[in-house]
Amino acid sequence: MKGHILILTANILFGISVPVFKYLLNSGMPPETIAFLRAAVTCILFWLLSLFLPRQRVTHRDLGLLAVCGLCGVGINQLLFVVGLRMTSPVDGSIIASATPIFALLLAAVILREPVTKRKLLGVMLGVGGGLLLVFGSAHAASGGSSVLGDTMIAVNYMVYALYLVLSRSLAGRYSAVTIMKWMFLVATVALFPFSAGELGHIATFPVSAFQPMQLYGLLYVTVGSTFIAFLLVTCSLKSLRPTTVSMYNYVQPMVACAIAIAIGQDVFSILKLGSLLLVFTGVYLVTTSRRRHEPVTIKN
Repeated sequence: MKGHILILTANILFGISVPVFKYLLNSGMPPETIAFLRAAVTCILFWLLSLFLPRQRVTHRDLGLLAVCGLCGVGINQLLFVVGLRMTSPVDGSIIASATPIFALLLAAVILREPVTKRKLLGVMLGVGGGLLLVFGSAHAASGGSSVLGDTMIAVNYMVYALYLVLSRSLAGRYSAVTIMKWMFLVATVALFPFSAGELGHIATFPVSAFQPMQLYGLLYVTVGSTFIAFLLVTCSLKSLRPTTVSMYNYVQPMVACAIAIAIGQDVFSILKLGSLLLVFTGVYLVTTSRRRHEPVTIKN
């Protein structure tokens, strides 16, 4: 129950962040800068928090895995997300997010050798169909700021995030959430710096008074609320839940993000998007309810 509460809270925080990201992008903040600041501030917070906790020694082999998780779960993931969101709408991005359990299932089947049943396969096909309907239908959308390229980048972003969920499962059993997060975000910060160095130099010359209060509040939320706290909750939940179960809670994101985005006028919810959402949700339901009780939780180191 604790794991379910943690991952539910994390996905509510993720869902709220989608319209907040869109606001920051619409206010003129470069996506590369947002991604870097998100990683850098969170990295500092986790390293500071680790000073007050027992120190854990990480093996060289696990450092390599942490580096891959840092790139998949934060670096590549966040860069593709903010760049893609600049080109598309919050509703599109949140609908695609709900397909993460399907990506996680496919990766878990390959990496963790979890069995794939006919029910799961049908769920995958429906989910992929919903995603393709949304992406290709975006080319003809007349409202909501949809974009094929933006939707595609966000889809790849969540594929990479699903890979992170699967790969980090073994780490969650050996190290604390803070130890995992501080190394992951350190790798992500270093990886994202070259993409944002120019814009950071330009922004550094601005006085704090040049920023709108809502921009500062938005940055505070996406760094502390939807990154530092949310990623900590995700990692803690992985200690007691399977990657496919954790990814199942991504369906909370479109509910929260769509409601906020439509309420504040950032997006328009169309019949096409409703059809895509229903296909994806049906696929997720089939995937996450087809587990057999005898399926083992096998982690191979």
